[in-house]
Amino acid sequence: MKFFIFSFVVLNSITSFADEGMWLLNNFPTNTVQKKYNFLATPEWLDHVRLASARLAGGCSGSFVSANGLVMTNHHCAHSCIEQLSNANKDYVSEGFYAKTENDEVRCPEIEVNRLVNISNVTQQITAATKNLKGQAYNDAQKAEMAKIEKNCSGGDDNIRCDVVTLFHGGEYHLYKYHRYQDVRLVFAPEMAIAFFGGDPDNFNFPRYDLDVSFLRVYENNRPLVNKNFFKWSNDVAKDGDLTFVSGHPGNTSRLLTVAELEYLRDFGLIRNLLSLSEYRGFLKEYGNRGIEQRRTSETDLFGVENSLKKTKGKEEALLDKNFFGKKVAEETKLRQKINMNPKWKVAYGSAWDELAKAQLALKNIKISLEKIEQTSYGSDLFWKAKRLVRAAEELQKPNEKRYREFNDSRLPQLKQELFSEAPIYEEFEIAKMTFGLTKMREDLKADHPFVKKVLGLKSPATLAQELVKGTRLKDPKVRKELFEGGQKAIESSKDPMIQLALAIDPDGRAIRKKFEDDIEPIIKKQSERVAHAQFAVNGANTYPDATFTLRVSYGKIRGYAEGATQINPITKMQGAFDRHTGSDPFALPKSWLDAKTILDLNTPMNFVSDNDIIGGNSGSPVINKNAEIVGLIFDGNLQSLGGDYGFDDSVNRAVSVHSAALVEALKKIYKADRIVNDLLGAH
Repeated sequence: MKFFIFSFVVLNSITSFADEGMWLLNNFPTNTVQKKYNFLATPEWLDHVRLASARLAGGCSGSFVSANGLVMTNHHCAHSCIEQLSNANKDYVSEGFYAKTENDEVRCPEIEVNRLVNISNVTQQITAATKNLKGQAYNDAQKAEMAKIEKNCSGGDDNIRCDVVTLFHGGEYHLYKYHRYQDVRLVFAPEMAIAFFGGDPDNFNFPRYDLDVSFLRVYENNRPLVNKNFFKWSNDVAKDGDLTFVSGHPGNTSRLLTVAELEYLRDFGLIRNLLSLSEYRGFLKEYGNRGIEQRRTSETDLFGVENSLKKTKGKEEALLDKNFFGKKVAEETKLRQKINMNPKWKVAYGSAWDELAKAQLALKNIKISLEKIEQTSYGSDLFWKAKRLVRAAEELQKPNEKRYREFNDSRLPQLKQELFSEAPIYEEFEIAKMTFGLTKMREDLKADHPFVKKVLGLKSPATLAQELVKGTRLKDPKVRKELFEGGQKAIESSKDPMIQLALAIDPDGRAIRKKFEDDIEPIIKKQSERVAHAQFAVNGANTYPDATFTLRVSYGKIRGYAEGATQINPITKMQGAFDRHTGSDPFALPKSWLDAKTILDLNTPMNFVSDNDIIGGNSGSPVINKNAEIVGLIFDGNLQSLGGDYGFDDSVNRAVSVHSAALVEALKKIYKADRIVNDLLGAH
């Protein structure tokens, strides 16, 4: 694969408050950073950062850190792989994993790593395709043009991934071209006890003492990737006040949403999420208490739910803060006043906010039906696969531009990886999850709803879930592959109960989805585009868009903060982990750490906070210095950062990282992971 190097736009003037911003690499505030920190981020520096950064397609970030394909990310980002490679006799999640030789590196069933090789602005193509269109015609034309652009970009090469990304909620559209790697192997993971030391009580808090790291290796043609673009390890120990950059893939933010959209989230969307997450957390806790194996197989789900629950609480609290929300209202009021004072702007953009408000009401009216009929698999991995197989059989018969977006040619390699994954499926857990999911479906839609009757008939959720899970053959990846390759004929003739249920309810899902995509989604898209252009008209376009799980760079420095009257120091030391050790979960250090205590330098920096602007999706991002050298590894934010979805407060919002010194100290002295240390430090 030939990588296509491109030069980035260096802006001469960008207005930014404090160190705020998840900046596009082709719109980086170079002059602002130079004036504040006396550092020039040249196009060559930005090119290097781009090519050394990695994205885990499942929702995390990472970085290339050696010349032979080594990728560093968080333990919690590789947790699913670690759990999938484990079994009842060998639990790598609790015991840790280290491949002493290349032959010991084990392929992860479902991890895909992406490297960004090119960005191009396709706004003109997208807007030309949708010009003067409204409603369904607008939505269909936009999706068709996106599919066309993505297909032309990849050229039918499964090793290339192309995504048209909507920026500024429709103000711009960029094409991101990636090299796709699906042969990704686990090299190292510490014990869960130290990767998530402090557990949920410490989550989104500081001080912290975590070694939340894992190392993967990208393979190409069954050999470790020969890699010229990677971050070297810093010889210097990062300290308070040092300039830091975070290169990663923040998932999504909502800083540019209108007040009506924020009200929808505050008064409806987030509340529903909090309730459903809380109930699911209770179910998982109960299931895990059934036994050791039940706890092991449900641990990944529980970790994710507890993390999501805490983040969602933070989002809701931010929107409930009257002062914060009042500022959002005041900002929008001021913007609309400026628009309405200009006759040309008023005609072009004036009604957009009111139209978006109407769309939020319409969305609220169908949201529960949309979720419970179309946007769910009732907790079952097997039923998720059944739904995708049924949909694929019909969608793949259509021209690429006419399909649902998730079945476009550019998305098929990842879909196939997930469908044909050999990751273990645990029957008891599947039955329990599907029972819970079907029960919640009946509660939300009510027992007399035609769809509920269609799904359950005269059976209870528990009875149906047991029949489906025990009766299906979809546990076998070969069966799933045969059904996928057999197409519509194989699906329609299948007697598999999961497939039969998916076939039976597919028309219902398509119908409610059509209502959303024809009547509501195009209004949100079109009016958001108008709002974006109104913001450009008043404020200019030299700013950063909301996060979109695409590569961004934030800048800042290692810096403490105040919690009430207490000043929080920005860097913790290894000694603190032993001081916090109680011997009881979640404050129990693993035996490997206790055994190595006497040979460790306990003054080694362990974790640190910086005022880099991050959000979920930045997990696993490298923290680098001005020489583009690794000084840390992002793994969390503090509690105050949870409102970062809607705004950034540099006085208290902090990113939490593992210090690079702690990583080397632990790898050398605790885990004797010489292969990894040599990879990391070999360039020195």
